[in-house]
Amino acid sequence: QVQLVESGGGLVQAGGSLRLSCAASGRTFRSYAMGWFRQAPGKEREFVAVISRSGGTTYYADSVKGRFAISRDNAKNMVYLQMNSLKPEDTAVYYCAADLSLAMSPQLLPNEYEYWGQGTQVTVSS
Repeated sequence: QVQLVESGGGLVQAGGSLRLSCAASGRTFRSYAMGWFRQAPGKEREFVAVISRSGGTTYYADSVKGRFAISRDNAKNMVYLQMNSLKPEDTAVYYCAADLSLAMSPQLLPNEYEYWGQGTQVTVSS
């Protein structure tokens, strides 16, 4: 049982930046790989980024590579998504998710994550 709460979403102009935060419950946060996903109106939920349990490995969707950065602070039970050079097509509800499996490779599908936050809206205007 894991509780996740996202924050930091909002309205920003194209080219701007936002930093999303996700606070996780429990004392076993270090056991979870953490992912960020997003879902735009009329579209399927899509993978954005994932970070390994220790924070030593990250993986990004091609659409955000070089612009977004995922990080985590296990001492604070927090995971972050720094979003730079935002584009209108980045507009979506962003979700953090916890992967409780012990997979050694990045998990890119939503059904591979057991727990999800409520989502935070990111809107990028042109």
